[in-house]
Amino acid sequence: MSRIGRVERTTKETSVLVEIDLDGTGKTDVSTGVGFYDHMLDQLGRHGLFDLTVKTEGDLHIDTHHTIEDTALALGAAFKQALGDKVGIYRFGNCTVPLDESLAQVTVDLSGRPYLVHTEPENIAPMIGAYDTTMTRHILESFVAQAQVALHVHVPYGRNAHHIVECQFKALARALRYASERDPRAAGILPSTKGAL
Repeated sequence: MSRIGRVERTTKETSVLVEIDLDGTGKTDVSTGVGFYDHMLDQLGRHGLFDLTVKTEGDLHIDTHHTIEDTALALGAAFKQALGDKVGIYRFGNCTVPLDESLAQVTVDLSGRPYLVHTEPENIAPMIGAYDTTMTRHILESFVAQAQVALHVHVPYGRNAHHIVECQFKALARALRYASERDPRAAGILPSTKGAL
């Protein structure tokens, strides 16, 4: 059975299309108009082995906020849709990724309950090109709200803003991959004692 999510989100501020195949090969086709964000979404698809299409047109004449936020909301909704009933998945995933001087530790629970814990160095540069680095946390908040997952992201150290953000997306990709993969020992089993996720 295919595990594909497709979400279209249109407001007065943005028009977003997201398609994700959880059982893909890491093929991405991403265009948001925010170059660094595109680079991060490419990382998410490539390292998660998700086939990911993102097409966003937003009010970039104002700033990048709405474009980035609405894309993250649609991505979270598409991910949740692709997960389906969650029967037979691992549910939990974690990954630690270094990128030169930076390190990201990400743990996820595909629990059905949205919760985010996020820490990163306070000395991070405010901008990477047109990307406002305060948006990283907001991307994760938006994704978590729609995907309905518990996500802990911790960057204990790092100096370069590009590295600090990128290692988070790479670790997130791997953690989501591990959590969403099918467990051959749990075929037909929902990984919850409550009987619901």
